[in-house]
Parts: sequence; C-alpha cells; structure tokens
Amino acid sequence: MGIDTRPAPSPDKALSTPRAAGLAGILFGLLLGAAIVLVRIAVPEQPAPAGPWLTDSSRRNAVQVALDLVPFAGISFLWFLAAIQDRIGEREDRFFATVHLGSGLVFVAVLLCAAAAAGDMLDTAGAADPRPGGFGHSFAYTLLTEYSMRMAAVFTFCTSAIGRRLHVLPRTLVWFGWLVGLALIVAAGNVAWLELAFPLWAMVLGGYVLGAGFGRTAPGSG
Repeated sequence: MGIDTRPAPSPDKALSTPRAAGLAGILFGLLLGAAIVLVRIAVPEQPAPAGPWLTDSSRRNAVQVALDLVPFAGISFLWFLAAIQDRIGEREDRFFATVHLGSGLVFVAVLLCAAAAAGDMLDTAGAADPRPGGFGHSFAYTLLTEYSMRMAAVFTFCTSAIGRRLHVLPRTLVWFGWLVGLALIVAAGNVAWLELAFPLWAMVLGGYVLGAGFGRTAPGSG
C-alpha cells in the first residue's frame, strides 16, 4: 500500500467548510420553502382553473416573488452541495460520491427549468392564447413537484447514506433523511405540500452541521 502524501486540511478550512455548508443548507431551505409556499397558495394544483389566477394581480405577484427566490435557492444549494462534497470527497468512494453530486446538480437544473416555465407562463398571460396556463401550468408543476423532488430524494438518500458510512451524522438524522427521501420518491406529486419536506430536511441538516460540524464522528452514529 502506498503512503498518502496529500496535505491535511488546514485548521481554517476544517472550521470554515462545515460553517459554510450549514449556513447554505439553512438558507436554501428557507428560500425554497418560501417559494413553494407562495406557489402553493397562489396557484391551483389542477391546470383546468389556472386561467383566473393569472389575471389576479395579487396571485401573480406572489408567484413572481417565488420565482425571484428560486435562483438564490439554487445558488445556496450549490454552495451546500459543494461544501459537503469538499468534506467527503477524499473519504467516500468515487462512485457513491458521483451519484450524490449528479443528483444535486440535476435537482438544481430541473428546479430552474420549472421556474423558467412558470415565468414564461406569467409573461405570456393575456396574450393571444385564450386558455392561459394550460400546458405551461402542467409542465411547471410537474417539473417542480415530481421530477425535481425525485432528484431531491436521491440526494437525500445519498447524503444520509454517506453520513452513516462515515459516522458523521447521528442515527436519528440518518433515519430522518431516509424517511424524507422515501416519501419524496414514492409520493412526490401525489401529496400536496409534500415537497416542503426537502427544504425542511436541508434546514435540519444545515443546523446540525453548523452546530456540530460535518467531518467529525457524530454521537450515536454507530
């Protein structure tokens, strides 16, 4: 066996990376949670009655605020993902770490596509199309509540499994992540408001990382 000659992380990095991950996770959860709540309140779930909300200025403004929050939620999530990858990159097998990274990147991509579709629907409302919100409504809602949430489920599973394998997350948080991932992958798009489970999980994980660090053995993680 060869000797690992890579330099150990500096004390400053060891302290700053968990803090960055924790803050980014909490910020992401708050921003995405707020965006989901605004969309759920303002937009009907079924596409058939979508037209009236597009002509209601208060609902349109709520959706616009939600869309304005989404890019910042995506940036926070990327920071969250990068900080976690930085901590586990040299300790986790590359196959599993790649699935973790890929699911996070696809989640952000699908989330931004959903926001773009909803933004286009707002921009074209009241134009020549006599049935505003039909296809665009279904497309945006499906991307947000089904496809992005299933990628979020894979990311949650991977993060929890890595935390368990490396003994850096407590058992209760590992099981909470697996429960959230299972719920999202099975019922996303079928249970209203279920997508809020992912930002809630991110905030809980971010709070733990901020307080306890990510990279030290967690109590009760055996």
